[in-house]
Amino acid sequence: MDDLAGFLRTRRSRVDPAAVGIPTDSRRRVEGLRREEVAHLSGVSVDYYVRLEQGRATQPSEQVLDAIARVLGLDETERGHLYRLARQRRRRAKAPGGRVRPELLRVLGLVADAPALIMDYRLDVLAGNHLAGLLYGRPMPGLNTARHIFLEEAERGLYADWEKCTLDVVGHLRLAAGKYPEDPRLASLIGELAMGSERFRRLWARADVRARTHGRKAYRHPLVGLLELHQENFALPDESGMELLVLSAAPGSPAEDGLRLLAGLGADSGDAHPTVNAQIREQLNDADPPEVPPACGRC
Repeated sequence: MDDLAGFLRTRRSRVDPAAVGIPTDSRRRVEGLRREEVAHLSGVSVDYYVRLEQGRATQPSEQVLDAIARVLGLDETERGHLYRLARQRRRRAKAPGGRVRPELLRVLGLVADAPALIMDYRLDVLAGNHLAGLLYGRPMPGLNTARHIFLEEAERGLYADWEKCTLDVVGHLRLAAGKYPEDPRLASLIGELAMGSERFRRLWARADVRARTHGRKAYRHPLVGLLELHQENFALPDESGMELLVLSAAPGSPAEDGLRLLAGLGADSGDAHPTVNAQIREQLNDADPPEVPPACGRC
């Protein structure tokens, strides 16, 4: 699903030889650096680098990986991805479960003035609050944002910055594939996207990786128009692979007015998606009751 060879090939193809002191002429047919040039600049033998790129060097040292990352100009996210790919034969991460703790669902229900949702590393939405359901025009559980962006909405839909969104999605899925290479659900999703979207295939072949943290996210809502929001991603603890996403509007901005109008339209229509909060309540009811600690003799 993801491999070290493809990642290293695409990274070295980006490096301008002249920028690292290698003279070029019109006869050079290789885009970027050759394998032997990466090896020389990294201080390793050509044979070792070739074995590393082919996945046959099973225990590369941190010093070797640091040197290669430096030569290829990798950023922090790409460095982490390189280390995982180079060492995944020794230790493969187990895909975490997808159950949302009831305490998180209660927190989600308390967010009233901004769309908020809980998403896993496959970009499956596990729960969303009232405004998130109104923004996306559908109940949250069951939505996969990668599938939504590439196969359902495409360029004409909800996402005002559709092309940028596709870059972010593919970069995130590349990271997930490197971390969980044996996850069959993730592999199935990637295969579905590749079959259904030419743009996804082209972006996937680039092997770019991106970490989602925060930034501008613009939506073109059919009822309230353009909403320029700020997305914050909060990674949840315990290696769950889940994130809490909150889409906030700047105070006094048109987006704040738009969210207020959207919430009002939902209320006026008797909640355009009454199942959103009902599903949160249902999940809370189905959740295991919290453990009660034994009584303390000193309390």
